[in-house]
Amino acid sequence: MADHLHSQPPPDAVKPPPISDHKPLLPQGTYVIQIPKDQIYRIPPPENSRKAQKLANRKPKRSCCCRCFCWTLAALFILLILLAVAAGVLYLVFRPEKLKYSIDNVSVTGINLTSSAPISPKITFGIRSENPNDKLTVFYVGKGSSVDVHYGDVKLCNGVLPTFRQDANNVTVIQTVLRGENIVLARDVHSRLVKQERERRVPLKLTVKAPVKVKVGAVKTWEMKVTVKCDVAVDRFVQKSKIVSKSCGYRVDLW
Repeated sequence: MADHLHSQPPPDAVKPPPISDHKPLLPQGTYVIQIPKDQIYRIPPPENSRKAQKLANRKPKRSCCCRCFCWTLAALFILLILLAVAAGVLYLVFRPEKLKYSIDNVSVTGINLTSSAPISPKITFGIRSENPNDKLTVFYVGKGSSVDVHYGDVKLCNGVLPTFRQDANNVTVIQTVLRGENIVLARDVHSRLVKQERERRVPLKLTVKAPVKVKVGAVKTWEMKVTVKCDVAVDRFVQKSKIVSKSCGYRVDLW
């Protein structure tokens, strides 16, 4: 009977934890990834490290270019303000007035409308230039100037403007000789000219382009260009043509 009795462990003995093949549970949403050490890559990869370094070096250059661009814009803006202020001061001090241009006289030779032969016109225009300013001198630069005369779309003759100086409060009449050679007039143009000469009203267009410099006080400006356009009608193509009507306008190109 003693062989069937088993010893009982004391009631206060600590029981060892049960052995289980299952791994401990992780909180939901947690993952454990194991990567062998020989498969760990550098960030950035070695083949991209140079490219990353170049991109990092470009940022200061871009910011430097932006700063230079901003400083340039600011300098230009300040320069424009100073020029506007200077122009305003000059205007208030000198009070410049507009120049005035008109046609004073016309002389025509070399146009014979009694036949259909080519013509070789010689037209002399007296161009009246008035400078009404008290403290402004105008220098007309002959080099680069041009004077053209048209009848409709037909260019009759051309020439240049002489070099001259026009002082303050001065009126000058410039006698400009213009020439054309062997101009063949179309039949309709010839007929229209004959009719208009019979009616004592032949319209012509005069265009003058003259480089000028303006002296204000002791300061002389850069070279600008004055363009004068005149519509003038004469009674006939003769040596002392009578002006029937005239009107002139002009503009100044600063650059």
